[in-house]
Amino acid sequence: MNLKCGKSEQLSESSGLRINKLETIKQNISLSNIQKAATSIKEVAGSTPLLHSLSYSERFKAVISFKREDLHPVRSYKIRGAFNKISSLSTEEYQRGVVCASAGNHAQGVAFSCSKLQIQGTIFMPVPTPKQKVEQVRMFGKEFIHIELIGDTYDDSYEAALAFQKKSGAAFIHPFDDEKVIEGQGTVGLEILNQTKEPIDYLILPIGGGGLVSGVGIVIKTLSPATKIVGVEPLGAPAMKTSLEKGENTELEKIEKFVDGAVVKKVGELTFEICRDVLDEVVTVHEGKICETMLELYNREAIVVEPAGAMSIAVLDQLKKQLEGKNVVCIVSGSNNDITRMEEIKERALLYKGLKHYFVVRFPQRAGALKKFVAEILSPTDDITHFEYTKKNSREKGSAVVGIELKDPEDLPSLMQRMKDHNFFGEYLNDQPDLLNLLI
Repeated sequence: MNLKCGKSEQLSESSGLRINKLETIKQNISLSNIQKAATSIKEVAGSTPLLHSLSYSERFKAVISFKREDLHPVRSYKIRGAFNKISSLSTEEYQRGVVCASAGNHAQGVAFSCSKLQIQGTIFMPVPTPKQKVEQVRMFGKEFIHIELIGDTYDDSYEAALAFQKKSGAAFIHPFDDEKVIEGQGTVGLEILNQTKEPIDYLILPIGGGGLVSGVGIVIKTLSPATKIVGVEPLGAPAMKTSLEKGENTELEKIEKFVDGAVVKKVGELTFEICRDVLDEVVTVHEGKICETMLELYNREAIVVEPAGAMSIAVLDQLKKQLEGKNVVCIVSGSNNDITRMEEIKERALLYKGLKHYFVVRFPQRAGALKKFVAEILSPTDDITHFEYTKKNSREKGSAVVGIELKDPEDLPSLMQRMKDHNFFGEYLNDQPDLLNLLI
């Protein structure tokens, strides 16, 4: 009895501390400060349009609108937080310059801000960062930034940036876990409310480190408390969802890095506390579904987005029943997509839809084996899209890796059965991610 009482008191005390901490955060990151940020960033981050989507509205039997944050000069909302933070620095801090770590949109926002404010900045990026992204950062920053390519991952660059900050005294510009950055991102929420005449039933937006959803969440829950806020994370990196479920900010051991604009192992300490208060729901979306949505947006809406930018739209299918008849806003967060990734994006989309399949096929080492495979195993609508084979004269059968695109995912069982009946079947590779990753 005493043990239960003691535990209850501890829980009550812990809850009280959390509430006090949240209240302090909300006092610092207030609606009035976000409104001030809107004035501060106006010269570099003009209001982006909120556009009604007729096709998606008809498809989901709702009023669907897209907040086009991909239309900024740096093609993402990150300019808002970066500029608000850097423009708030003191004269002494200006003289010491700024530093950040990023492989993408945050780096571009910082570079643009440094050039605009004529302040020196050092940007640490991982060595494998695509050349296109490095050149974009250099273009926006001009002579005001210096790029350091260090390490294989963002974490490596982040540690190097922190070491540089301690040595140089430069101000560190965090991509999400910073009050001024969160206030800058929160201006998206102010614009949305100014651009809508009808009450918003659902606001859907991507979660990476949590800066965007924190700032926007404070605005929406203050000015439109009936609006339900749904945060979306990639299935392979559910840092916020995991943390909220466990009740503490939790670092993931392993993440899928494909959605690079919304992938972190651990969300921010500030953003975690705010999201516990403002988020109504957190959902995850499969990376393949994100790719399918990217292609759909390009083909049907003429909208080019990066993987993170498609997440709020990719999740609509999961939420279809609850969205029917509602007024829904999806934030399209960015469009910095490298064109060299398009083949991978198409491949992931086909795999997700069950239209692309890889096999190890055992071919008899005799003339005509491939002809028989095509004539008797494949249907008229099946298409071979990948083929790797080396003839080995000392064996009765030779293995080939074969990729086959189907017209209908329902055709797979009959295809596999024909392969087995004619002794062609070796292995099905779609269920072996380590091997499949070598092919896509």
